[in-house]
Formats: sequence, structure tokens, C-alpha cells
Amino acid sequence: MTSPKPRTGRVIVVGTDGTTRGDAALRWALDVGAHAGDVVRAILVRPRDTLLPGTSFAIQPHGRVPEAGYSLDDHIAGLGIDTAASLETRTVHGDPATELVTASADADLLVLGTHRGGAVSDLVLGSVGRECVRFSRCPVVVITPEAAHRLVPA
Repeated sequence: MTSPKPRTGRVIVVGTDGTTRGDAALRWALDVGAHAGDVVRAILVRPRDTLLPGTSFAIQPHGRVPEAGYSLDDHIAGLGIDTAASLETRTVHGDPATELVTASADADLLVLGTHRGGAVSDLVLGSVGRECVRFSRCPVVVITPEAAHRLVPA
């Protein structure tokens, strides 16, 4: 039996959904957060196909859901981000907060974009971000698109 390969860098988990806010989190993780030897694990969580009858959640229970045929790998390649870190992508099905908190168990950092609401709702984290901040097993960074552009190295 072989022993597991020792980890040399950090593991940074990024919750992304193909939106500009998810892209901002991914850009920050790859441009600022990660270094050579680190692994950036981009995770797209697709909600399970469950409906909550009689509620607005019957249509899209977790907000925007990428269309069928959406490729996280193609989307990230289209962003043209150059990084020294190793990039992994995963698409999982379930509750976004639960899946990201679970992924944080073997991560050194969890990076999320902000909630995509208006000016008033941006004062408060969205439900996924709030649950990740409360229950994550590693530090959490929440990035706005504006902050991502300010922090990119020159």
C-alpha cells in the first residue's frame, strides 16, 4: 500500500457559478490568493432537481443556475487567467452552502463572491455566504467584483 503524497502547497476552494461575482472570486483566488504549488479547486454546485410547491423557489431554488451544457472548464478557460497554481474544477449536485462547507474540510481557504442583490441586500451576505462564514472549517474570503479589481497585482 502506498502512502498518500504529502501536500506541498495550500488548497484554496472557490465557489463559482458563472456570474461576474463568482468570476471575481475565482480571479482573486488565482491572481492574489494562490502561489506556485497551491491547488485552486473551483466548485460549481448545481442544485438537486427538487421543487418546493407553492413558492418562488419552485423555479430556481438557489438563484441563477447555469444552463444544461454549461462547462465550468470552458468558462474558466474563457476568462484567460494566468496563474502559477494548479487549477482543478468540480461540479457537484446538492445544496450550495452544504457542499462548499463540506469542501472546506480539506481546504486552507474558501473564497466566495458576494450575494448578487441590490445595494441594500449587498449589506448582508446571501444565504450561501452566510452559511459558509458560519460553518466553514477554514478561513473564508468574500470578494466583491470591485475589490477583486483593486487587489490584482500590477
